[in-house]
Amino acid sequence: MMMMRFWRIASLPSSSAIDLPQRLELSNPRSVNSLPFSLMNCCSALNKESPLFSSQKSYFLTTRCKKSKYVFDKIDDALALFDRMLHTHPRPCIIEFSKLLSAIVRMKHYEIVISLLRQMELLGIHHNVYTLNILVNCFCRLHHMDFGFSILGKMLKLGIEPNGITFSTLINGLCIGGKVAQAVRLFDDVIVREGYQPNLIAYNTIVNGLCKIGETTRAIRLLRTMGERGCAPETITYSILIHGLCKDKNVTEALKLFSEMRGKGIPPDVVTYSSLIHAMCNSCQWKEATALFNEMVATNCRPNVITYSIVVDALCKEGRALEAQDIFERMIQQGIEPNIVTYNSLMDGYCLRGEMDEAKKVFNSITNKGCTPDVVSYNIIISGYCKAKRIEEAVKLFHEMTRNGLIPNVVTFNTLISGMSHIGRLAAAQEIFEEMCDYGLLPDGITYSSLLYGLCKHGHIHEALGFFHAMQRSGLEPGKWKWMVACEIVALLIP
Repeated sequence: MMMMRFWRIASLPSSSAIDLPQRLELSNPRSVNSLPFSLMNCCSALNKESPLFSSQKSYFLTTRCKKSKYVFDKIDDALALFDRMLHTHPRPCIIEFSKLLSAIVRMKHYEIVISLLRQMELLGIHHNVYTLNILVNCFCRLHHMDFGFSILGKMLKLGIEPNGITFSTLINGLCIGGKVAQAVRLFDDVIVREGYQPNLIAYNTIVNGLCKIGETTRAIRLLRTMGERGCAPETITYSILIHGLCKDKNVTEALKLFSEMRGKGIPPDVVTYSSLIHAMCNSCQWKEATALFNEMVATNCRPNVITYSIVVDALCKEGRALEAQDIFERMIQQGIEPNIVTYNSLMDGYCLRGEMDEAKKVFNSITNKGCTPDVVSYNIIISGYCKAKRIEEAVKLFHEMTRNGLIPNVVTFNTLISGMSHIGRLAAAQEIFEEMCDYGLLPDGITYSSLLYGLCKHGHIHEALGFFHAMQRSGLEPGKWKWMVACEIVALLIP
């Protein structure tokens, strides 16, 4: 029997590894009872005069039921219903408690759910696989994997057989914690080897974990075994794999999987299309990317803000800001609000073309549309003004940035130093350099090269040489630009 096989397992993941030798021998399993439940009495502390306690019908006063699921606006309403259920005779069945606890989990109050389950246990309400799965999920969400596996041990001790959700939850918890290798071992050595049938969630979780650590080949092999084991891959499985392959720049293999899924009648979703479009844009396959975008729209797969942002960014990098503007406007017409990434991409497109007035319009529209410029936004527009030799406007934006509570980074300072050095405002460049140091930021090769270039270009050769030698003596190197700067100095010294 499956249950007996699980009792013989001698290696399951702990918080540090997948070997829990003797963990499931269960002679003395680590119990959830040892946890400090500070929320133990959270329900009994509620006001018993609440309308929720006025009658038997009050169960659902503040509850909406969607497809047999409870939905609450406030956690207090959920806790009040829980307390009412405890004090009703006869008590509701364990399924009703499971539905209520699941609703609280969806509200992300994991500690409260753990406390409520403990209270149920103390009152003699017997757990089933569903309530214990909820408990496993809460511990996994709180990154307490040891306790999650202890609940698995508790299941076995109580004679409750774990199901697909149990193992999928544990696998997901390991993957969330970055322990993909342990999750794979649990999947291979415990679930598959012991004859347990993994469900689609378990497969998708492992596939996603493998893709995140760059093991896409292994993830594809797992895809091939799914059908053989009676679990057909779905859209999300293919989308995860295609996204992983695109991140690895393996667009050819990603397109093969894309064709395969369509051949099997599995419809691509917005993630599938967005991943492929992004990969093609990155590899300058503009026609293919455009064709995919048009196909996506034609098949009623609605692009989202990420899809539009990818296309806008790609067009802008190609110097096609007007086309990017058209896509941007189409996006708004479709009722999709641009995010800061979209705005930054469009603004950068205009800056690259030197169209600073258009770039500033985009920058101003960020706040008008209820979005907030970030450090990247300011860096883009400051850089554009510096390249256009409109330094005063760049400095004005720099001060606006700090007034708005944004902290400039190395890119911000380097941009200003470079801009001022190129037009000969060396004293101002030096002031910015000192301010950069006051912020605790370390100058890099670009910083020093910009300063040296400015000194050389504007005839301060001996000062540049002194600065160059001082940098070398202090161990500071201008990096790969040092030879270029040295050549510049030599060229200017030669009559």
